[in-house]
Amino acid sequence: MRMRRNIFLLISVLILSGCTEEIDKSARYVFKEVTITDYLQKHEEYSQYIELLKIVPVSERSESSVFQLLSARGNYTVFAPTNDAIQDFLQKLTDKEFIPAPSWDAFSDSLKLDSIQKVIVYNSIIDNGDDEEGMQTFDFPEESNGEFPQANMNDLKLTVYYPAGSPDSIYINRTCAINVRNRDIPAINGFIHQMENVIAPEEITLAGILTKYIRGEQQGFLVMAKLCDVCGLMDTLSKIRDERYEKLYQSGLIREKMPANGMASVETGYSYTPEHRKYGFTIFAEPDEFWEEQLGKPAQDISPADVQQWVEQQGYYPEFQATSNYRDYNNLLYQWTTYHVIGWKCAPNRLIFHYCEFGYDYRYSKNYTIPVMEYYTTMGKRRLLKLYESPEAGGIFLNRFPIVDNRRRGTGHEIGCDDDKVGNRIYTDDPTMENHSGINGYIYSIDKPLAYSQQVRNNLGKQRIRMDAMSWFQEAMNNDIRCIPLSDPIHGWVHFPDDLEYKYLENFSINEGSTFVYCNGYGHNWGSYCADEIKCVGRWELVFRLPPFPTGGTWEIRYRVLSNGNRGVAQIYFGTDPDNLPVADIPVDLTMGGEDPRTGWRADTDDEDYNAETDKQMHAKGFLKGEKSIDRLNAALNSRVNASSNIVRHVIVRQTMDPDKTYYIKFKSVLDRTTAEFYMDGLEFCPKTVYDNPEEPEDIW
Repeated sequence: MRMRRNIFLLISVLILSGCTEEIDKSARYVFKEVTITDYLQKHEEYSQYIELLKIVPVSERSESSVFQLLSARGNYTVFAPTNDAIQDFLQKLTDKEFIPAPSWDAFSDSLKLDSIQKVIVYNSIIDNGDDEEGMQTFDFPEESNGEFPQANMNDLKLTVYYPAGSPDSIYINRTCAINVRNRDIPAINGFIHQMENVIAPEEITLAGILTKYIRGEQQGFLVMAKLCDVCGLMDTLSKIRDERYEKLYQSGLIREKMPANGMASVETGYSYTPEHRKYGFTIFAEPDEFWEEQLGKPAQDISPADVQQWVEQQGYYPEFQATSNYRDYNNLLYQWTTYHVIGWKCAPNRLIFHYCEFGYDYRYSKNYTIPVMEYYTTMGKRRLLKLYESPEAGGIFLNRFPIVDNRRRGTGHEIGCDDDKVGNRIYTDDPTMENHSGINGYIYSIDKPLAYSQQVRNNLGKQRIRMDAMSWFQEAMNNDIRCIPLSDPIHGWVHFPDDLEYKYLENFSINEGSTFVYCNGYGHNWGSYCADEIKCVGRWELVFRLPPFPTGGTWEIRYRVLSNGNRGVAQIYFGTDPDNLPVADIPVDLTMGGEDPRTGWRADTDDEDYNAETDKQMHAKGFLKGEKSIDRLNAALNSRVNASSNIVRHVIVRQTMDPDKTYYIKFKSVLDRTTAEFYMDGLEFCPKTVYDNPEEPEDIW
């Protein structure tokens, strides 16, 4: 099995993807009365593809062919290559001297032949599971370089590209065009798109891509490649999946699905366990042209010592030493480089999640309204990196701190930004993106130097930091769990093993016997932040490693709860030693919502003085209303005017924080009822300078 996989990878590396578009004028119009295989068999130009579908098995553990799969009920998206496309593919292998001639008879090694056939077939099909149907071009990701939500049969994510100035052209993986006339061909079990070239993505890691830059095989990020190499990041950036978890899952020692065990909201009665535990990374990098301009010499002549000297001259990290030991945690260049890397694989359309922000309708994904933010923890010393998007900014930025109209009756929109707070633009529409996208991550070009400068820390330390709980778990992003648009209710409930079975989530501990699930509410118009939430039943005792605080001083930690009668009561513990956490406060009753008189909740009125006094009294009791910035499609359910929304923020910790320490928070059930749910949507870090500011009260957004 391992030999077959290695050959499959080797073939993918050898394949060139120089696809071109040849328009077939013979447009076809059919009714959805045939299966995918019925349609393909009726058209001679797919005859070779049909033969491959009959040969290639669905998996190594199945005797059924892919042809049989596409002949049955299901919901598939098929990028079907023509005979000419397959012949062109064989010619490329011949040019690379992988086979002596562009013919199936030229294969002398059956393993190579088997792998080539799988390359063509597995990369051409996306199984949409229990979704209503396959994907038409209308359903493709709207952003250029955006990933499809589901992987193909080769367990790889394809991307879509829309070239500027050519509105009818659509490319898969940037270089393979879908035929303009023969696309969106309907069948009973999905849709077919004719491809003039075989889709064969190169299975290469970020470490492999960086090595190409170092060897001179690619240009653009040679300096960043050198920095990652000397700082010892290459081994990490070469990781693809947790092989131990893979073996346990395949052998049945990790349970494939888990009974709900009293979790009332799991409609199907069970939740699925992730099949894989993949690794992923994103690098935000200054391009070589930036360094050439700054240092006055070509990229190939720029050394890590040159970069370190430049960073030192800028005064970005005065607390670290500029030594020649670049792998030392306290080395200046190591700190500079690792702040550019996060352990989350973020496709261009998954850097920021839009769902329930004020004025936004998730059914029309481009009508963005108010600013949306994500916060990730970087590699090296744990530091916050802010991702930001707004219509006014005109793109996605790192560490942007704009002026926002956050008055009580304001618009919530960005209304300006000081020059020194604009941040770093991320070039998500980079035409060379395919060259720096790997199976385990992405490299993005940014427009200016990225550093965790004192100014950035201070700016972060002067604002309320609101985080969706799933943004702490890189495994959720890397394994296509977080906020995937699925109409399928079954796979919207993902079970994570407890620590005794397998520690799946690095930043989180689950005690034995707890049933812990992630709930993907995309499309359900929930009041949850980012359309998702996490729950647990049993005698839960759950420990989170929190993201870092950017600055010292007094901070509040707020816990957002969408309450109902299924919830439990949690005792909260907080501190720096996960094995010995002191009690933070009295237990928190998760059933308490806006209708509970203990919170002091009163609906907003036209009298802003009255509203402000209500907020003040609630805060004094340790509560806040839901945020104005988080809304549902039905505005009448806004948590500031409708008590039945049952959204309340609990102040659970208020103390002095140290930015150089790692903090943990534990939630422990205090009820005997094992069906009482733990619930988490997200947390807020709010500095005292915001929540206790006599000159400018904290905004309601």
